[in-house]
Amino acid sequence: MAPSHTKQTQLFPSNFAFLNKLKNHNDRDWFNANKEEFQDKQQMVTAFADALLQELNTHDVIETPSGAKSVYRIYRDTRFSKDKTPYKTYWSGSFKRATKYRRGGYYFHIEPGNSFIGGGFWGPNADDLKLIREDISFDSAPMRKILNSESFISSFEKLKGEQLKTTPKGFDANSEAIDLLRYKQFLLIRKFSDEAVLSSGFLKEASQTFKDMRPFLDYMSEVLTTDINGLSI
Repeated sequence: MAPSHTKQTQLFPSNFAFLNKLKNHNDRDWFNANKEEFQDKQQMVTAFADALLQELNTHDVIETPSGAKSVYRIYRDTRFSKDKTPYKTYWSGSFKRATKYRRGGYYFHIEPGNSFIGGGFWGPNADDLKLIREDISFDSAPMRKILNSESFISSFEKLKGEQLKTTPKGFDANSEAIDLLRYKQFLLIRKFSDEAVLSSGFLKEASQTFKDMRPFLDYMSEVLTTDINGLSI
């Protein structure tokens, strides 16, 4: 039996069971007939997100005010999609770091067979991307040190994200950092088995995974908020 939602610090098989049923009955009639079950399971996820937010705030400063504000809607935006199924078959949410000097974000994704904790920079704008590339081009050693660290590799294996197939405009194709310069996204992703997600230790593991992102996020924050003299921009 799950504990009261207000004190819930873990997820349960019923959370996955509902998503599996939704995957097999992804239509409005079924969803409306099972709205009460959805609301119950959504409340459990929100309570978990609240607990995760509290954990995050022990080692970072988060702007997101509550677990409820972090959890995304389950309704899909189908306006520009060929897939017209109305509902997502997963729960997800994000936490925003506080102030313009703490860059990067945190993300969680709960889905049977495809759960993960993520973070980094999903869609950096053109100016930010230029700053990042210029810093890497000048000296890639600081980023490589982070990416090659034991803690980074054990948690995330490698940097992920969409990459250019060609050389970014204005940069040298023969640069020793060309492999890093091609990134358009900078994502840190750690996958979890269903068993791990439903364990009592998942909350702490998720929080530690976010904490393991900090060297990367702090490095990127410095690149994006200071000039070559270390002064705020």
